[in-house]
Amino acid sequence: MAQSPDLDYALSTLKATPGDEYVFAHLDHVPSGIDPFAVIHDDDGYTIVVEKSQAQSIGLDVSKTYAQVILGLDANLDSIGITATIAQLMTARSIVANIITCVHHDHLFVQADRANEAVATLTDLAKNAQGWLPRG
Repeated sequence: MAQSPDLDYALSTLKATPGDEYVFAHLDHVPSGIDPFAVIHDDDGYTIVVEKSQAQSIGLDVSKTYAQVILGLDANLDSIGITATIAQLMTARSIVANIITCVHHDHLFVQADRANEAVATLTDLAKNAQGWLPRG
């Protein structure tokens, strides 16, 4: 896949920082007393992404958790190819990659037991991308 110089630059600035463990749950309403990281309203209810301890406090199943990896990089919502590149990289390593894109940071949710591997893989991607930039 040919990459654009803008994509190369954005990937070269990538900084992956591990975060907390989260639970994804599908509910018919958002419970009070919690502060979800994300709430997505679909036709059939709500999907919430909530920190594991909060999920436990309201009785949600916490047997499957995902570690947050905060993706800091110099890009914007109109950047092309960033999430696709990250998803392909995680797929090649059989790492689940649920991506939530925001204005200032993107957030990757991976199997909790593979978080360190995901961070190391993304760190390597950023180092490699630095070599793709034109020398000036």
